[in-house]
Amino acid sequence: MDQIAGFLPLLLIGLVFYFLIIRPQRARQQRQVQLVSSLAVGDRIVTIGGLHGTIQEVDEDTIRVEIAPGTVATLVKGAVARTLTDTDTDSALEIDIDDDTDGFGPGPKR
Repeated sequence: MDQIAGFLPLLLIGLVFYFLIIRPQRARQQRQVQLVSSLAVGDRIVTIGGLHGTIQEVDEDTIRVEIAPGTVATLVKGAVARTLTDTDTDSALEIDIDDDTDGFGPGPKR
């Protein structure tokens, strides 16, 4: 019985580790795989670097994304952080650069 009592704290630490770290990471990986496999032409996306754009072409491992009018970048599919819905794109694209609400002063003079 003493051997079981000595092993119990290690078992509890293992269970806590599983439920707080391993299980959420697996769920995140599954969501990323599902996101990457569902990418299609015309989807509006945000990359892990914060670039917003519209998918112009989808290949096996890469996508071509228009990030500005006439500017198309080739990205690895894994670089996509999320897709945007119509309500997300409306609020994300209406950013006033000269707005002083961030506390860092006005944007650069143009």
